Amino acid sequence: MSDNNTLTVRKNSFKEVLAEKAMYFILVILIVIVVAVEPKFLSLDNFTNIFAQSATRIIIALGASMVLITRGVDLSAGRMIGLAAVIAASLLQQGDYTYKMFPGLGELPIIVPILLVMALCAAMGAISGVASAIFKVPPFIATLAMSLVLYGLTSLYFDRPPYGAQPIGGISKVFTAVATGAVTIGGFRIPYLILIALAVGIVIWVLWNKTKFGKYMFALGGNPEAAKVSGVNVVWIEVAVYIIAAMLYAFAASLEVARIGSASNNTGNGYELDAVAACVVGGVSLSGGVGKVGGVVIGVFIFTVINYGLAFIGVNMYIQYIVKGLIILIAVIIDMRKYIKRK
Repeated sequence: MSDNNTLTVRKNSFKEVLAEKAMYFILVILIVIVVAVEPKFLSLDNFTNIFAQSATRIIIALGASMVLITRGVDLSAGRMIGLAAVIAASLLQQGDYTYKMFPGLGELPIIVPILLVMALCAAMGAISGVASAIFKVPPFIATLAMSLVLYGLTSLYFDRPPYGAQPIGGISKVFTAVATGAVTIGGFRIPYLILIALAVGIVIWVLWNKTKFGKYMFALGGNPEAAKVSGVNVVWIEVAVYIIAAMLYAFAASLEVARIGSASNNTGNGYELDAVAACVVGGVSLSGGVGKVGGVVIGVFIFTVINYGLAFIGVNMYIQYIVKGLIILIAVIIDMRKYIKRK
């Protein structure tokens, strides 16, 4: 009888591990398929490119994950990125660029436009946070409304005379070097973007795991009523989460300007959905209170591998959407199964 019980326990443990690590298995399977079709995919240069492409998305997803952990969702992230991108791009143009948005403005120190857009987006994030935390507007509605406001503001700023709605280019070469530059360590070329994303990830990990704010954030997401009874200022925590997330979006938007070399009012469109999908795939629970920085990074990496790998072997774009949709569905099913077990 004991042998049967042991066998049952082992089977259940195997099922739990399989469910817990399902997305990692899917990533390995996808890589195996891509490599089987095109062995050249398995090269150091390719994976360096994948990590570099993931860098800004990781920063965005880390912001979105904080909102998810507190049982919210931020649908304004993409449009906030767009606003930050056009403003940052307009202030980071070369001094002698023909179509300079502000002809009389010289080249500013890089840090100035970045801090400016981070402060602006922090204010916008605070509005969403206040609407949700104080006025009890569902986060879905609050951030959806904010996304419309942000797109309107972005388009008004972007459609400037005398050039009209043309992409803002001529970005300072010093700034674009942030995206194209790299350091060589032990013969390996590591892009600056990867190092920046790593630094941001470490800061967020410390914030989540080594501060009272992080403890309260997870408490709020796990059980808001219990957190309130325990003395947690749930209103302040929720508003602060939206502010920090918005600042991360703005910082990532500035890096996107350096990476792409231009910006328009459609920059960032749809990024919020990719971020939420990456978070869910990476183990951030839609039910709140659960999430890890490493999981978010892996979630972004999975989607970047899917995009890059399937495009690398020439898979039809529509099929790529189907694959990504199925992966998101599987991730949500796994998340809901975990939530039901916790209940």
